[in-house]
Amino acid sequence: MGTSRYNRRRFLLGAAVALAAGQVAASGCVADRVTISGDFGKAAFNVDLAADDSSRAQGLMHVQQMPASKGMLFVYERPQPMSFWMRNTLIELDMLFLDGFGVIQHIHHRAKPLDETVISSGPQLLLGVLEINGGLARRMGIKTGDIVRHPAFISRENPWECGETGE
Repeated sequence: MGTSRYNRRRFLLGAAVALAAGQVAASGCVADRVTISGDFGKAAFNVDLAADDSSRAQGLMHVQQMPASKGMLFVYERPQPMSFWMRNTLIELDMLFLDGFGVIQHIHHRAKPLDETVISSGPQLLLGVLEINGGLARRMGIKTGDIVRHPAFISRENPWECGETGE
């Protein structure tokens, strides 16, 4: 793909995300909740949002325990390759790597506490990562291809739809 075509595609995706976020915010959607839909059914998590450099750098460091219904959602301004590590993270985590539509592209299961090994999404361009308690994704049946709904992601079915589908 040529550079200008690639840049135009990135610009259009960024513009769509910004428009969707503006529309979603106006409709009363909340940023501290996500839902995941897939063959397993549907699950909801209350999340802390890490959407700036400071909150992304802090992440879940020094957290000693986290309720099963809680998580942290890392959101970036533009799609990009992503990598994380578990420095100063005291709890085991599952990391769900998300594209601009909220589709789970990769799951890193049971990241080890305090491990400094880089955990990467590979070269694909992604928009976010949802961290939940380690082992929970497998126990619930969450898989790649499942969809995380949140105002930061564009819904494929309805680009202006909020995280809850009303199903």
